[in-house]
Amino acid sequence: MSPVVALIILDVVRFYEVLIFIYVLMSWFPIQGIFYDIYCTLGSLAEPYIGIFRRFIPPMGGLDFSPWVAILVLEFVRVALARL
Repeated sequence: MSPVVALIILDVVRFYEVLIFIYVLMSWFPIQGIFYDIYCTLGSLAEPYIGIFRRFIPPMGGLDFSPWVAILVLEFVRVALARL
């Protein structure tokens, strides 16, 4: 794999991690106006991936840990790709 392609893939994975993180942070606060549109857009991008982990990790005590596990898995993938 070309070093340029590898760097692009690493940047995309990192961007997706940040996208999920922002989506999770936004879910903690009441959202109105244009921020609701941003939240919905982030949700449409993040939920398909997070949903994979929700099937295996149910909410515990009202807290949903599946987005954090999803970010952790992405981080492991990013580190593994960086070592190649």
